[in-house]
Amino acid sequence: MSQTAAIEPDYPEALDSAVLKVAGVVVLGAIMSILDITVVSVALPTFAEVFNTTLATVAWTMTAYTLALATVIPATGWAADRFGTKRTYIVGLILFTFGSLLCATANSIEMLIAFRVIQGLGGGILLPRGQTILTQAAGPERLGRLMAVMGIPMLLGPIAGPILGGWLIEIASWHWIFLINVPLGIITVILALRVFPKDNPQPSEKFDFVGMLLLSPGLALFLFGISSIAETGTASFGPRVWVPATIGLILIVSFVFYSFKPKHPLIDLRLFKNRILTISSIALVMFIIAFMGAGLLFPSYFLQVRGETTLAAGLLLAPQGIGAMITMPLSGILADKFPIGRIVPFGLALIAIGMGVFTQVTNDTSYLVLCSALFVMGLGMGLSMMPLMTSALKTLTHHETARGSTLLNIQQQVGGSIGTAVMSVILTTLLAASVIVPGVVNPGTGEPMTESQVSIVAAMNPEALAGQDIPPAVTESGSEFTADAFGSTFMVAFILVLLTFIPVAFLPRRRTPEDAIGDEDAERVPIILH
Repeated sequence: MSQTAAIEPDYPEALDSAVLKVAGVVVLGAIMSILDITVVSVALPTFAEVFNTTLATVAWTMTAYTLALATVIPATGWAADRFGTKRTYIVGLILFTFGSLLCATANSIEMLIAFRVIQGLGGGILLPRGQTILTQAAGPERLGRLMAVMGIPMLLGPIAGPILGGWLIEIASWHWIFLINVPLGIITVILALRVFPKDNPQPSEKFDFVGMLLLSPGLALFLFGISSIAETGTASFGPRVWVPATIGLILIVSFVFYSFKPKHPLIDLRLFKNRILTISSIALVMFIIAFMGAGLLFPSYFLQVRGETTLAAGLLLAPQGIGAMITMPLSGILADKFPIGRIVPFGLALIAIGMGVFTQVTNDTSYLVLCSALFVMGLGMGLSMMPLMTSALKTLTHHETARGSTLLNIQQQVGGSIGTAVMSVILTTLLAASVIVPGVVNPGTGEPMTESQVSIVAAMNPEALAGQDIPPAVTESGSEFTADAFGSTFMVAFILVLLTFIPVAFLPRRRTPEDAIGDEDAERVPIILH
């Protein structure tokens, strides 16, 4: 990350109004970026219905966003050094706001996915550069207090995002989950121009364009191939699957070999020589694939199986965010007193318990049971993600911490993208096995419908099937089949959570001398979480 400060300012001890104004603008930008990840999750079934496509396809609205985030994060440090942190941040705000406006105008799923990339490029700039601006404004003595403020958007995101998205879709339309960002973005740009200190760019290292050209399209092509399985069928891996997946894999492998050559690679894979960082990274990626992938399905279950409104689905997801809000601050305190290897297993155990409940989900499972399971998973998430990130960075030197933070942020975004793609493919493939209902056609396409499709349409928009003679037994059978498909997909996530215990078992279970150094560095170089 960029550490641009030619002259060390004389920082006051108290939090003065100037630094609080800077923190306020940074938090506003962070809230926009993080909320947009969670707010879209509740809208996926709506996108599938409006654009008449599969859940695997609309999941790309999230995958494209997170991949764009991962792509731009390494470039932000170089851009801030070259052009200035303030200018880079404002460019991110403009990109995000413009991308939001474009998303609201999309009239096809392909356009929406493309515009989400633009939005993601802007969002990927806001968090890391916002952290740098806050670090420079606060100084080392006040940074810890201000970083507590930066935790607000992460705690609010899982709670407010689905509720806000559901409410906007219910009272207006899906377009407003993007349009709401436009006035907020304009206000934030004006405030940033007035409040942020003047830039002092100091060009340093060269940007790794070769690495970006290898890794970014490699990830996109590989995930596109995986996502296409649901549409081509698992029994027939046609060119649409294996061609992009193979090319993407070749590009990714090429990047791995290439990344050890330049002095300043796009992602510094040399850091994996650190055993603790490697173990923590493996555990973190496995955890994110399982947890974020399953997180895509929770609102879809409430909408497609239980027939809830988007607002109700958002409210039903709130217990998970509340659970995380309780344990996330606690995990930081525990990480200072106990080894990471003694904290994370408890968090994973809570997630496994909650996920285990969803593997047995039916079309009439008690909401009390489901909300309790979500709350337990939220508690586990708060005790798992932050300690895993902390563990990965603690044994790095102060010079390595910035590069380690970039590496982990990219892993987090890529893991989320993989989880979203894999879980949506599995669910769509399972749903495709439902039997066709004779004489019933899709009102939008005129194609025959399966029992599962009939039950989903009946749950979300019963008027769409008006005039077609559909026995209640068909809808009930389709609802049961759909619930079973969700349960089987949750089983995959549950197994991944259990497998995460393997690398976690190798995390330190005793405090080492490096922990003290890590604690000091953690105060100076805070961790960004999406």
